[in-house]
Amino acid sequence: MAKDKNTSPKKPKFSSWWIYGLIAILLIGFQFLGGSGMNSTEKTTTSELQEYLRNGDVSKILIITNTRQAKVFLTEEALQKDVHKDVAKKPFIPSTGILPQYILNYGDLQNFQDDIKKLKQDNNLDTIVDFDTESNVFMEMLLGILPFILIIGIWIYLMRRMSGGGGGAGGQIFNIGKSKAKLFDENTDSRTSFKDVAGLEGAKEEVEEIVEFLRNPDKYTSLGGKIPKGALLVGPPGTGKTLLAKAVAGEAKVPFFSLSGSDFVEMFVGVGASRVRDLFKQAKEKSPAIIFIDEIDAIGRARGKNNFTGGNDERENTLNQLLTEMDGFGTNTNVIVLAATNRADVLDKALMRAGRFDRQIYVDLPDIRERKEIFEVHLRPIKTAETLDVDFLSKQTPGFSGADIANVCNEAALIAARKEKKAVTKQDFLDAVDRIVGGLEKKNKIITPGEKKTIAYHEAGHATVSWMLEHAAPLVKVTIVPRGQSLGAAWYLPEERLIVRTEQMKDEMCATLGGRAAEKVIFNKISTGALSDLEKVTKQARAMVTVYGLSDVIGNLTYYDSSGQNDYGFSKPYSEQTAQKIDLEISKLIEEQYDRAVTLLEKHKVKLSELAERLLEKEVIFKDDLEKIFGKRPFDKDSEEETVSEKPVEKTEKEKE
Repeated sequence: MAKDKNTSPKKPKFSSWWIYGLIAILLIGFQFLGGSGMNSTEKTTTSELQEYLRNGDVSKILIITNTRQAKVFLTEEALQKDVHKDVAKKPFIPSTGILPQYILNYGDLQNFQDDIKKLKQDNNLDTIVDFDTESNVFMEMLLGILPFILIIGIWIYLMRRMSGGGGGAGGQIFNIGKSKAKLFDENTDSRTSFKDVAGLEGAKEEVEEIVEFLRNPDKYTSLGGKIPKGALLVGPPGTGKTLLAKAVAGEAKVPFFSLSGSDFVEMFVGVGASRVRDLFKQAKEKSPAIIFIDEIDAIGRARGKNNFTGGNDERENTLNQLLTEMDGFGTNTNVIVLAATNRADVLDKALMRAGRFDRQIYVDLPDIRERKEIFEVHLRPIKTAETLDVDFLSKQTPGFSGADIANVCNEAALIAARKEKKAVTKQDFLDAVDRIVGGLEKKNKIITPGEKKTIAYHEAGHATVSWMLEHAAPLVKVTIVPRGQSLGAAWYLPEERLIVRTEQMKDEMCATLGGRAAEKVIFNKISTGALSDLEKVTKQARAMVTVYGLSDVIGNLTYYDSSGQNDYGFSKPYSEQTAQKIDLEISKLIEEQYDRAVTLLEKHKVKLSELAERLLEKEVIFKDDLEKIFGKRPFDKDSEEETVSEKPVEKTEKEKE
């Protein structure tokens, strides 16, 4: 039965280096074997030579002075003797010259000559003694050209390395301008499909329609529509832009070219534009096709910014070629360009216009329902306990991206394995969230009792103020166990809202300042532990005044520039008088909320101390402990949602510097 072609062993790939190696072997062989190794010449000794001379067998001795060798030629009568039968054979390779039968190495030339002269006189011989010098033309020529061969070889090797490695289209020095795109088709092993992409319904629907364009173009063109030229995937890091492109590669029954924006960048001028031309040329030849450029901001940044050198800008040349290929005089029939970036604000406007990237698909952070779907995808390969609640996990991780959720699942599995468990449980996921967000728990950090008491009252102040304010995120867990750079942390259940009102931001600022206010109320002293709190409230207050227009003094003005153009200016968009007003308003907002926190804690000073003592005793307290001290929170809308711990929105008690 004939073997299947697929199971037959693959033949080794032909390489030009084989030819070079064969030539080198032949040259070495001719050098060492062509002169004396392939003929009948044998080595002899001085005593044997003297014996041959006495017997009258030697017709001529040729002394090579520069190599200290002597070549011995026998007479015709001597070649008939049995003692010389081995050297009487004809050489394997015929030679035009007369070859010696024996060769010997002598020591001192004068002594060697005297011995031969004495033997000739004693035996009345007519043996000819001659002198000569020899030179190896091949070796001399090889040594002359060897330095040039080495220099050329090293130069070719370095150019191959600089041009992107040994193999592929960019591996050869003359193919440096070729595209480095990796080609996927239906025969490749890319198994990522749209089923592996959880959430992202809107974005997935858009890219599914693009795939359908290429599979069945008549469905759309029959009504007079045109297939879009490109789609730009925009969103924060880790939200699944590249994963979505991988799914397109797995689902599309057309060639899929994938590469990164940095693959166009090279040290040689003109290489980027050449690679763009070659990429679109390959795509046209295999159309319908899809081109995916990941991190397109590497070449797509706006032109003309910070170009103070006045020289040739290779990145701008590459971008210009990309703009021309996507929508120029040339036609790219059935070639769609997908691109991904998390820096859409820096892209060139010409690249973003309709006709090039017709669609801009925003891939946002997942909501609670999408997080559940993402967890279900990443939990497939993990052995979990039967009682694990995926809804609980989705509520546990607000603000997490798809990459963060994948990291949580992996970290939970590692924690369970570290504890010798047979399955991953709910507590392992809670520990994984603590580990990822708060950092590694530092059990051996040395903290004095006085510092520990200050940290406990600081965190209790956060808990008390947030519990008493309506719009503050409900606090679920407080810990004074050091993690990462923080000596303690307050963990909240933030509400996922799209717009934020003034009173909500003020309540959050007040809760953030609750730690320092507690230190003031209890000890009448303040410490450096509120560094991260002050940083947070300062940013919030500045945003309220300068970005969102929530200040009555400044009015309905914003100094935020969404285009990013103001980042390159040399002057502020407001006067010095306005700058003073902004500084005063920011300070006023923060001090008002600080005084408000102090007033609240003065009112509940006894319960604050009780909470701090319980925190010192247990080190970690939960919502139940707060309810026992303060009673039910009057502002709770859904008591069920607050039974889970959530991603912390702040870390407090930053280490003293």
